[in-house]
Amino acid sequence: MSLPPILRQLGLGKLALGLWHRPLGRLRDSWRNGGPLAERETERQRRQMLAAASALPPLPARPDSPRVTLHLLTGRRFWYQTAFCLHTFAQQSDRGVDAELYDDGTLDDALGLQLRRLGPGIQLHAADHIRERLETLLPERKFPVLRERWRNYPNIRKLTDPHLGSTGWKLVLDSDLLFFRRPGFLLDWLAAPDRPLHAVDCEESYGYSRSLLERLAGAPLPPLVNVGLCGLRSESLDWAEIEAWCAELIAREKTSYYLEQALVAMLAARHQPCAVAPRSEYWTNPDRAEGRRPTAVMHHYVAESKRWYFRHGWRCGLNPTPPAS
Repeated sequence: MSLPPILRQLGLGKLALGLWHRPLGRLRDSWRNGGPLAERETERQRRQMLAAASALPPLPARPDSPRVTLHLLTGRRFWYQTAFCLHTFAQQSDRGVDAELYDDGTLDDALGLQLRRLGPGIQLHAADHIRERLETLLPERKFPVLRERWRNYPNIRKLTDPHLGSTGWKLVLDSDLLFFRRPGFLLDWLAAPDRPLHAVDCEESYGYSRSLLERLAGAPLPPLVNVGLCGLRSESLDWAEIEAWCAELIAREKTSYYLEQALVAMLAARHQPCAVAPRSEYWTNPDRAEGRRPTAVMHHYVAESKRWYFRHGWRCGLNPTPPAS
């Protein structure tokens, strides 16, 4: 719905944002989430998930199995989702699972302890150490746009924090994932990574025009890239080029919530074919029926599917189909 003419004529942009667009947006979101009563119940069950995360057992040790390492950005708002993601991945896998967790700057000692309870394979990268690495390897005088985005756009940290100054292939996961079956596709990639990996989105969300992205990448963009699962080789990332991409994207088409996803789509465009997680098994934004009774290997709970995440998903994750022997 457009801004009423009288507000446009008066030039009351900020007032219009506060009195018109934001309330309207909240109303639309509430409607998509089932209305105020449904939202209240979803929030009640989210709090139950948070409490349950504190009682999760350590990840299975599996000393005689090969080990895999996962990378996740986490913080005060997401630590319990990180815990459930790791717990469900580990219980559905036949491998030992280690995790490199990157503090977004909001974890305190108590929450760090909760995450370390998951076992000796949990390594927490403190925010202070991450900032020190940024100062050394991504100094603001040379990378002003990336540093500004790092401060004000946390999603970019899923790219910078695991990969900056590092080598080797890494699988970075979003915290709002749950696993219900053996993640064979991911385990096979982790055993012998040779190309970038990504998930499939429910709709294409790059935040920038395809023509601009393809011109900068110098290659046709793959469709429907989703970075809930993102496998990249750290030393292949050209930070000077990524800085230039960010600067031009923002200068031409402003900032976008989907900047990180656009950047990964551009990187993927240069490395076709990528390893693409099968859409039917690694489901982004599951619908109500799937959310209530999971049949897929994994759910990525974005947009309206957060409702099924907090109401059903985490409980299904605690009592899933056991992994095949």
